[in-house]
Amino acid sequence: MSTPTTARRTALVTGSTSGIGAATARALAADGMHVVITGRDRARAQAVIDEITDDRGSAVFVPSDLTADPDELRAFAHAAVVAAGGHLDLLVHNAAVCIVKDTPGLDDDELQTTLAVNVRAPHVLTAALAPGMVERGSGSIIVIGSWMAEVGHPFVGLYAASKAAEQELARCWAAEFGPRGVRVNCVAPGATRTPINDETSDAIDALTAVIPARRSGTPDDVAAAVAWLASDASSYVHGTVLEVDGGITATHSS
Repeated sequence: MSTPTTARRTALVTGSTSGIGAATARALAADGMHVVITGRDRARAQAVIDEITDDRGSAVFVPSDLTADPDELRAFAHAAVVAAGGHLDLLVHNAAVCIVKDTPGLDDDELQTTLAVNVRAPHVLTAALAPGMVERGSGSIIVIGSWMAEVGHPFVGLYAASKAAEQELARCWAAEFGPRGVRVNCVAPGATRTPINDETSDAIDALTAVIPARRSGTPDDVAAAVAWLASDASSYVHGTVLEVDGGITATHSS
């Protein structure tokens, strides 16, 4: 673990111990940001931190449980700010739960967990952290959405709906916080290989064989888009949904 300098920009990436979140943490650290890694698995978090520090980057781990009640989430937000060195320049809402079941098959606990992680936690964390950005007059929030928010799906309806809710929150937050110096945008990955969908790799291969990119997405594809939206190069971009999906949203028919 290394300590951020006062000039170093800081970021919190939820769900950053693996997959898209870990790739995003590495990309932001490579761009010079001090990154707060978070999740429930300390060993996986340390592996990401080791990769970052081996590449001369800066990162620290703060454990979190995004299914926790709002007061615990607010306590986590405070701990993340402290770990970041007293302020956050960037908040990336990446953590998500995706349960592949039809509507009757989804049990009550799965429903509550999906809503808690995919919708409630981003809302509570934004409410806790955006005011600090507003006070400083600068900051950025990036939501990781999904191409599934744009089309109908027979077995991931609640996940798709939760991602649609997140993408709409990003638009609303752009309207709310943008005039006060905080840019808010969304990156919507396509069919991307991550630990969340290991069991459906064959289906992903079949789905992406016919899209314009002719391949599935990678966490690094998404991370590159997040890094661009977090940079000054995108300073005029507010409230957008950037589709990093190999063309699947534009060309897919269910």
